[in-house]
Amino acid sequence: MSRLAIYDEAGSALGAVIHEHSAIAAQLADLGVRFERWEANAPLAADADQEAVLEAYAVDVARLNAEYGFQSVDVVGLTPAHPQKAEMRQKFLSEHTHADFEVRFFVDGSGLFYLHIGGKVYLVLCEKGDLISVPANTTHWFDMGAEPDFKCIRLFVIPDGWVGAFTGSPIAERFPDFEQFVAQSA
Repeated sequence: MSRLAIYDEAGSALGAVIHEHSAIAAQLADLGVRFERWEANAPLAADADQEAVLEAYAVDVARLNAEYGFQSVDVVGLTPAHPQKAEMRQKFLSEHTHADFEVRFFVDGSGLFYLHIGGKVYLVLCEKGDLISVPANTTHWFDMGAEPDFKCIRLFVIPDGWVGAFTGSPIAERFPDFEQFVAQSA
């Protein structure tokens, strides 16, 4: 189940965790963040590669491309068996921005986005079927967990839009990691 929690910049929770998808979407829409529930029922093998995932979700990718005009579409995903899972996780745990908005459609598994906007940090647990679009230049980070298990279709308008510009801020250290958040927000 998707979830949203809002914290102040010091790391203190500002209310209850939101579990209702429409309430999460409404809260994020006020920030310019698109959050939608899409069908993610295409049959995929556990080891489905980028080509298989994009073929299975070609209609969804075409729909998004018609709306945004993407130049770059790929699939990012990791499993607990990935030999570089710790290094990959660490790479995304630091606050950064992108020159382009970042659209991710979760076709399997889950991951936790942290959006640092307007003096607050929004923890958004995205799960299979969630589409999130983080606006360009929004400070954020992402935690896939110590035992990652997710597949996302990732789309950008700018060919190198996925390149992160790291802020150097240690803010991410003040918030629950993926495992902690999942355990305490169930």
